This record gives sequence, structure tokens and C-alpha cells, in this order.
Amino acid sequence: MNPRLHTSLCDLAGIEVPIVQTGMGWVAGPRLVSATANAGALGILASATMDFAQLRAAVAEVTSRTTRPFGVNLRADAHDIDERIALVIDQGVRVASFAQAPKEALIARLQQAGVKVIPSIGAKRHAEKVLAWGVDAVLVQGGEGGGHTGSVPTTILLPQVVDAVAGRVPVIAAGGFFDGRGLVAALAYGAAGIAMGTRFLLTSDSAVPQAVKDVYLGTSVTETTVTTQVDGVPHRVLNTALIDQLESGRGKLLALPRAAANALRFRNLTGIPLRQMLREGLAMRAAGELSWTQTLMAANTPMLLKAALVDGKVDSGVMASGQVVGVIDDLPSCRELIERIIAEAEATLAGLAGKEP
Repeated sequence: MNPRLHTSLCDLAGIEVPIVQTGMGWVAGPRLVSATANAGALGILASATMDFAQLRAAVAEVTSRTTRPFGVNLRADAHDIDERIALVIDQGVRVASFAQAPKEALIARLQQAGVKVIPSIGAKRHAEKVLAWGVDAVLVQGGEGGGHTGSVPTTILLPQVVDAVAGRVPVIAAGGFFDGRGLVAALAYGAAGIAMGTRFLLTSDSAVPQAVKDVYLGTSVTETTVTTQVDGVPHRVLNTALIDQLESGRGKLLALPRAAANALRFRNLTGIPLRQMLREGLAMRAAGELSWTQTLMAANTPMLLKAALVDGKVDSGVMASGQVVGVIDDLPSCRELIERIIAEAEATLAGLAGKEP
């Protein structure tokens, strides 16, 4: 492998190639994470949609499938975050990632036990904030990315964050990456690697139902929408009948009872107390001026994702996706995907140097 493809991220995470599979709720389970790890990249287990017992079982399954390093994505505000951190530490998990910035005390506790802390950020100021708290790396996602996202494209946001970090920790680029050319481009911007969600969702190792994958494969780059109607926060998803209804306002009468029912289902699945869900919803309502329907939708967004990504109900669920979905047309294994990306990156680097790959 070209030595330029062994970066500081590889050393930090103990991986062979500078590629990260993101912790997608309902998607990044033990099978996908272990397949990613066995192919030399960093797989991250999604835990926000698991109760504690499910997380413990999932970590045990990953460790039974691979001896390679992997990560766990955590919610810093989870009601049982202390127990989850203790599990991550006890089981020797290499990386703890966070979609929301963890508090300094959590960072210190993890780092004292040798766990690397990598939060996801969406703005330069967020990078500066978590850097001051002592994180080990940052993952920055541009507006092309799926799920909760911002409005600044990767090509603008990434160099901003790289300049703000100034080499103090590795920067991982996300949003719009799917091949070796993108990996080389990210390295040229100063990143230490790339993270991909949609591309890993669309692999043979992903547990997403085949019928759902077929919907993704049939989607063009213009058939995603950034909507605030799901949970009040900009969320890039595939255009579906439900999203069309919410965006047009036709679904508002049904959205409130559906949201309430789904919130109860999510409570039953995860064990999160209703009081905590209500507190979170009220905080989001106050911060984002949400309607009551959006407040409840925010509390049950995981159930809307589950309806599509697990149950296969594409017309009544939410399908998070990056715009990159429109340039993906196959379902390789994680190993095939990673080997392809590295081969493409090596060929691109050789071409830039005027050499034969």
C-alpha cells in the first residue's frame, strides 16, 4: 500500500486503512462492524437504538467475530451513559464516538482507560470547542452527508476545520465519499481519512433488507431531501411518501398520534424513561421553536428509521441517506469495497505523480 495511505488515523485507531464506517442507527450492527474491522478499517457500532443489555450482547458478538479494533457510538446524554462507558472500557473497545459533544469528564474517563474519543462535528466552532476539551480526533460531516447534517458542503467545511485544528488531532472527513478518488481528495485537504455511512449501508454485509437496498440503489443524486419536518433538525433523507406528506403539510393530522405511538414503542425497545424523552423533546422545542408534532417526532425518530431500515416499510418510514446514494450501483462486501477504494486511491496517487499505477 502507498505509504501516504497510512495516516495518523491508522495509528490512533489501530487500523490498516484510513476508512471509517459510521455508527448508523439500526444499520451498524455487529455483522457490519466486524466485517469492516476484518477488512482493516474502523467499524463503529451504533448503540443509541439499543438498551444496555442489547449493547452488551452486540459488543460481545463483535469481539467474537473479530480481533481487530472497533468503536462504539454513544449518546453523551443517555440516562445510563456511565454504565455504557464502563462497558466500553471493560470490553477493551478502542474508540468511543459521539454524535453530540461529550462533556470533559466523560472524555477524561475514557482517555484514562485508553479509549480514543472521536466526536462528530458540523462546524468550525464545534471543532474548536471539543479540541479544547482534549478529544483525540474529530469527524466532520459536510452537508452532502445523510442523517442530521448542516448546510455547508464538505469542500468548504473540511478545509475550515483542518485549518482550525492545525494538525493537533486527526480530522476525518465525511459527506459525499464513496471511492478512492474521494479518499485522496480528503487527504489533499489535510484530513487523515474518510468516513462513510450510505456506502457501507449498501454492502452485502449490511443487514438492511434487500428490498430496501434496492430502493436506495434506484435513487438519483437529486432524490434526497433535507427536511426539518421529521424532528425539527435538518435531516437528509430519501424522498418517500411520508416525507412528501410531512413537507406538504398533508400528514400533520396523522403525525401527532403516530408520533406519540412511536415514542412509546421506542421507550419499550430501549428502556429510556418517558420523562427523559419528554425533557429532551421540550429542550429541542425551546431551542428550535418546534411545533408539538415536531417535538414528539423528535422523540420517536429512531422508530421511523426502524420502520424503513429494519421492517422494510419504506413508505411509512424515514430513510437517512447522503447524496452519494445516486452514484452507488452495487453491493460489494466490506472487504471488496475497502480493497477497491485503496486500489483506486493508489492509482489516483500514481496518476498525480505521473507514474503508472
